[in-house]
Amino acid sequence: MVAGAGSIGCYVGGVLAHAGRRVSLLARPRVIAEIERFGLTLTSLEGSSWHVASQQIALSHDPTILANAGAVLVTVKSADTAEVAETIARHAPPDAVIVSLQNGIANVPLLRERLPGRTVLAAMVPFNVVAAGDGRFHRATSGDIVIERDAADTAARLSTAELAMRASDNIAGVQWGKLLVNLNNAINALSGLPLREQLGKRDWRGLFADQITEGLIAVRAEGIATVSPTPVPLSFTPHLLRLPDALFRVALAPAMKIDPQARSSMWEDLERRRRTEIDYLQGVITSIADRHGLKAPLSRRIVTLIRDAEAKGQGSPKLTVRQIRAGLDKD
Repeated sequence: MVAGAGSIGCYVGGVLAHAGRRVSLLARPRVIAEIERFGLTLTSLEGSSWHVASQQIALSHDPTILANAGAVLVTVKSADTAEVAETIARHAPPDAVIVSLQNGIANVPLLRERLPGRTVLAAMVPFNVVAAGDGRFHRATSGDIVIERDAADTAARLSTAELAMRASDNIAGVQWGKLLVNLNNAINALSGLPLREQLGKRDWRGLFADQITEGLIAVRAEGIATVSPTPVPLSFTPHLLRLPDALFRVALAPAMKIDPQARSSMWEDLERRRRTEIDYLQGVITSIADRHGLKAPLSRRIVTLIRDAEAKGQGSPKLTVRQIRAGLDKD
């Protein structure tokens, strides 16, 4: 059962259905209508392609569809976590396992608070999915889903050949590491560039490196030990990002498999005039900075720019690195 099926939820649910799993999607009427008309066409960075007919998946915007769920994969935006928790509490069986496939680090504590006595597992989705319309969802970056280890070995039970899921004994470190890498979501949204093009330019990588460095200072002040979602340790990543383009392509680019047209989910949110998750990414860093008397000027600047873009409702502002950095030297 996927609760709040957007891009990630449709891709994950669709791949599980293709593998023969019984899958239900709780989604908005617009998403349901699209799948009913076109089915799901799922493609990947590596070139895989699958089609799932709408009849292979149970579709509904009525939360009573949760009644027979054995596992609920939560894929709503962070701001909607409290609402989906109430829906799960009312409609899902008490023994259903709840797995949060959401960005950020605040969702699982909230789910556990609202769902006492239930099994709630944290997870990390390393890849992004692009909704291309007409039921097409493309996984544009690489990596395996990581799920908090539990006695029932939920990760292994959910894993398929096309969608690997592995268990972790340090899911908190994994989530914090992903949060630091996800700080690029807002940078990419402000740039309007495809991710590969953005990361192929040293000035943009330098901005990302400064953002990771600022984030590392904050999480270390909080006493958090992060686990890098890439083969490169997070403490070393900023140094590699600042390398000249030619050296970067040799040193780090092979570890960052990205489709040429991939963009961040926050870029998609701006383009579709939707609320972003900036408060759950850079906003987390600024909150930690406030608790520890740190400045975090880049995070604060990016929060302001994203909120401005949300308010204008004109999609990505397509800023330059210089425009994003404007005024930072005064802090």
